[in-house]
Amino acid sequence: MTLTATTPPRLASRPRRRLRISLTPLIDVVFILLVFFMLASSFLDWRSITLSSAGRPSGVATGVEGAILVDLTETGPRLSGVPMDLAALGVEVASRLSARPAQRILVRPGRNVDMQRMVVLLDTLAAAGARDIALMPGRS
Repeated sequence: MTLTATTPPRLASRPRRRLRISLTPLIDVVFILLVFFMLASSFLDWRSITLSSAGRPSGVATGVEGAILVDLTETGPRLSGVPMDLAALGVEVASRLSARPAQRILVRPGRNVDMQRMVVLLDTLAAAGARDIALMPGRS
């Protein structure tokens, strides 16, 4: 058996294996980053509305005299007993607050009114310029 200096006998007979790069760790990292940024971006648009209870004055307007009463029923909101949709309610509250900006708004939720409808109503009142919003106990 003659050995040459250029090719070792065992290495020449084996086929060359290609290195495989696994994509699983890369996919795991991308997935974790995707979940992180999805969760982090959902907390960027937080808004808050300051509420007080109707029994305790919040400092701007005391008591319930002269306050705007908004009932939220299953059929929709009522402004001082008059049923109206949210857009009309926002316009009416904005016009009343333009005359008296410190006027208190009392919100009384009805039975079986879900929280999402309550939040939409509070957002509408805040967009109309309400600064003193108080929650009253709901009707039983």
